[in-house]
Amino acid sequence: MKQIKKKRNKEDQKSTKKEISTTKKIIIFIISFMITECLGCAFLLYGPLPKFRNWLVTTAMTTMNHQYLATLFYSDETIQKILEENKIIEPDSNTNLDIINTNSIKTTVYKDEYEKEILEHDAKDAYKMIEVSGKNYSGYLVAIYDPSKVKVVTSKYLGTNGEYLIDMAKREDALVAINGGGFLDADGLGTGAEVEGIVIQDGKILNSSRYTRSGGLIGFTKDNKLYLGRVSAQEAIELGIRDAVEFGPFLIVNGESSKVVGNGGYGLHPRTAIAQRKDGVVLFLVIDGRRIGCMGADMDDLIEILMRYGAYNAANLDGGNSSALIIKNKLINHPINWDEKEETRPIATGFILTK
Repeated sequence: MKQIKKKRNKEDQKSTKKEISTTKKIIIFIISFMITECLGCAFLLYGPLPKFRNWLVTTAMTTMNHQYLATLFYSDETIQKILEENKIIEPDSNTNLDIINTNSIKTTVYKDEYEKEILEHDAKDAYKMIEVSGKNYSGYLVAIYDPSKVKVVTSKYLGTNGEYLIDMAKREDALVAINGGGFLDADGLGTGAEVEGIVIQDGKILNSSRYTRSGGLIGFTKDNKLYLGRVSAQEAIELGIRDAVEFGPFLIVNGESSKVVGNGGYGLHPRTAIAQRKDGVVLFLVIDGRRIGCMGADMDDLIEILMRYGAYNAANLDGGNSSALIIKNKLINHPINWDEKEETRPIATGFILTK
């Protein structure tokens, strides 16, 4: 019996040693994995390669309620330096309206496949939707053939609350709608009530306070030409602007694209933009983002897409969770908020294609 007990004790000791050895290996693996991950994160955040650092800072700092993703890791001085090294330099001119000819859509000879996509359509079609995609984004480009039917729409509760774009579109019986300019969004909790920048609707000034960042007035004249310029509300009226918002940056002015330094300083986000070709065709562009494999677009992406499709003047509109495309009272794109829910938000202004 004693021999059996000794034998069992030895076997138990061996078993215990094996268990301890296995546990040690697991602990060592977990610690090693954590150290590797920490070192990897530290390399991305503080290493010699600036691409990830620039992307993180510019993406975070162009949101209203997630700037902590940058300020958590970097000092104010570092953030400011990164923003200065990643920016967009806009053309120093206003739109030359004489170049735009809104009655020139008559060609059947196309210079490339993109122009064919835009111009090849049934004469009775008011618009045409084209899907676009790139390395980090997917989205929709809508070509609108009669610029006289593009108008500014505003929340009917302006000054008190914003309104969902789909509700604006239904109320105005619009064929197509996109979101427009920005609005005050303190702590990321803005309701779309207080518009930011000039708003002109049907030749009437609804808001005259200036938008102080890049860009300027984005609007249509009574001759249905898209005008981009740094002017006051009263100057806009004197220029014959009938519908306009104020936002930016300007992407293309008189065929000249903005110069993107670094990554442009705007990060990767869902985007909305508006443009017009020389022949008067208006382009609505909405890009999805905030998904794995589809993070969104930067300013370079917007310029590239719009230049490809012949934009002569183009401007960035409000983006992020505000970006929305409504066609025939249906939400076409897939807006994602920071809680990873597919939903848009109340906004102050938009552009619509009326019937």
